[in-house]
Amino acid sequence: MTQPFHPDDGAAPPTPFTRASAGTARPLVPTDGELGLVYKEPAPRTGWRGAVHRATGLNPGVSTREAGYRTLMDRVNQPMRGPSSIAVLSQKGGVGKTTITVGLGATMAAARGDRVIAVDANPDFGTLAQRGPDDCSSTVRDVLLDPNIDRYSDMRLHTSQSPSRLEILASERDPATSEAFSGADYRGVLDVLQRFYNIILTDCGTGLVHSAMAGVLHDAAMVIVVASPAVDAARSAWATLRWLERNGYSHLVPGATVVFSASRPGELGLDLNQLARQFLPHVRAMHVIPFDDHLAEGSEIDIRLFTRQTRQAFLELAATVADGFSAMGATHGFGRA
Repeated sequence: MTQPFHPDDGAAPPTPFTRASAGTARPLVPTDGELGLVYKEPAPRTGWRGAVHRATGLNPGVSTREAGYRTLMDRVNQPMRGPSSIAVLSQKGGVGKTTITVGLGATMAAARGDRVIAVDANPDFGTLAQRGPDDCSSTVRDVLLDPNIDRYSDMRLHTSQSPSRLEILASERDPATSEAFSGADYRGVLDVLQRFYNIILTDCGTGLVHSAMAGVLHDAAMVIVVASPAVDAARSAWATLRWLERNGYSHLVPGATVVFSASRPGELGLDLNQLARQFLPHVRAMHVIPFDDHLAEGSEIDIRLFTRQTRQAFLELAATVADGFSAMGATHGFGRA
């Protein structure tokens, strides 16, 4: 099976050189042609085309599928300026919000190679840590109370790390204690995380009015609204967007992404074209993550065990999120009032 992520081992095209204009003091610079440099067609790395190239050195060109994959990878790897915080929301439990958080985070961590962390902001005994290695007993409160986090190595004492390089910061294990964790507390945690991580995914609880949500949404650069492909879940997703508009977060709606996560195999049961007509005039994108036996296990998520369709779906979602980085430029995340 082809691995979902691999570095582009072809050399980057040379910087275009041109002759200096007449009358300037700059020396003449030879062109690529004068230096004997020619553009080479990208070599295929997968399928029969890759096998032919490895065996003979001939280049039959990349397939349409591989070309599409490389385009998606280029989008996922778009540069970003500063850290970006992404809130993953739903008003209805059991729709796959935590699964989407970990799957997206792992995909971006593996593809981009920079630091990505998923944070559990669920006050009701969040399950984010259960979808990762969970090899660390620290929680968000430990990060908040640790005065000695000066370097990345200090921060790593509080996180678990999956094979994809996604790091996970767990929520409080005692629901009574986590209820007392306020929005200001979460903003304090985010202040620490944004010093060490490029991308911060926050797995939020279903209670939008919980005080912690104010802290999460205050610093969110974008939101992902998750729903299952069912009528009531779709209505909840729509209600979540309306709630954002009416409670001071309307700026997040145009850049939002709605994700439908299938919890069982077979037909989704909803008309996706009709859903697109409902949501897309108001949000930036809509995605569907197909049913996957590995995700349905409810245990640690390993992107290497995804089906090809699931890998493709998460890569497309990651590309949409990265497009948002490019669109926002320098004005995203951590904007304090």
